Amino acid sequence: MKFSTTASLLLAVSTATTAFGFSPVSTSFVKQTNTISNTRYSSFNTNITPRTMSKRDASLISMNAVTVGVVGATGAVGKEIVDCLNKSSLDVSKLRIFGSSRSAGSTRDAGKFGEVPVELFDVAAARECDVVFLAVSGDFALEHAKAISEGDDGAVVIDNSSAFRYDKDIPLVVPEINGECTKGAKLIANPNCTTAIGLMALYPLHKLFKLKRVIMSTYQAASGAGQPGMDELQEGTRAVLSGEREVAENKIFAHPLPFNVIPHIDKFQENGYTKEEMKVTWECRKICGLPDDFPVSCTAVRIPTYRAHSETIIVETEEPVDIEAARKAFEEAPGIKLMDDTANEIYPMPLTATGQYDVEVGRIRKSLVFGDNGLEFFVVGDQLLRGAALNAVLVAEEMAKNGSL
Repeated sequence: MKFSTTASLLLAVSTATTAFGFSPVSTSFVKQTNTISNTRYSSFNTNITPRTMSKRDASLISMNAVTVGVVGATGAVGKEIVDCLNKSSLDVSKLRIFGSSRSAGSTRDAGKFGEVPVELFDVAAARECDVVFLAVSGDFALEHAKAISEGDDGAVVIDNSSAFRYDKDIPLVVPEINGECTKGAKLIANPNCTTAIGLMALYPLHKLFKLKRVIMSTYQAASGAGQPGMDELQEGTRAVLSGEREVAENKIFAHPLPFNVIPHIDKFQENGYTKEEMKVTWECRKICGLPDDFPVSCTAVRIPTYRAHSETIIVETEEPVDIEAARKAFEEAPGIKLMDDTANEIYPMPLTATGQYDVEVGRIRKSLVFGDNGLEFFVVGDQLLRGAALNAVLVAEEMAKNGSL
């Protein structure tokens, strides 16, 4: 709800109630038997036993209830945002879904929120919400995000596109790293999925050993191109296996993806890197507060998997690296699941990371290139969750906690 001045003074008190875990979560995913192992998030802690709520607790919680809008809820990321909201500690009083004229008038199954009607998108209607998630194109965000968020009575906007990521006046946020940047903000940019996944592992190392340079190679799933990308992979694979075609057709990707890898994601830049690769460089610097010339290099490759991005990361550090200290830092960091037992063939894979909130980290070893000041490891994360929807919802939770919602 939109708060009066008096009510807003009680917000800090009401946010304390989130620590008691009134809505414990049980998670399950279709075709995925793994469960969330990391219980360090109060937001997604599956082991909390709720205490009895007093009337005062209830009144304080209702003060903090928010109306949430999702634009683009029929797309791959939008669907995951709604699913994450179902599991979130964010106290949602009402969920509103906005779409185009093609979907307006239909309904969407929104889990605990029931069947939610799809409203035709309208700036004035979106401004009635407390927070609006944009899971749409950059062009749409550029046209409407500021209109939704401007003024004291505007909604907080969390944008999943690249439209505002490089605007120096707009926070680019991974809550575990720079969540304090959300305080008082009206428009927040969500990072590129590859960046968000990689930084979950890089930041603990930076705090411990101080990064000097980062070299990354990514192996990105078809769903990074949205539902059309997944459809093209599935249909193309079926056509080749059935003998219907020798080589799959391609419309979404530069070349056929089934039984192939494509070292080309987004447009090539003048320096020979693709824009996807440069996003990693630009965004790592901005989110971690690193200098504009801090060396980060990435090669991004599309691979024929449906979901979860994989990354090989090599770092050189200012301080000598202690392998066990690095492993402990990964193990203790929120949002990371250590998968580093090569003797038992346990390491990160898309198959195990799909549908998981945590980023898997493993294959941890001293670099043969950088020696005592180098580390190499492998990271896998579900780019629709940690790289998009989950990060966006965690941003909203952070803002609720710090009084910005």
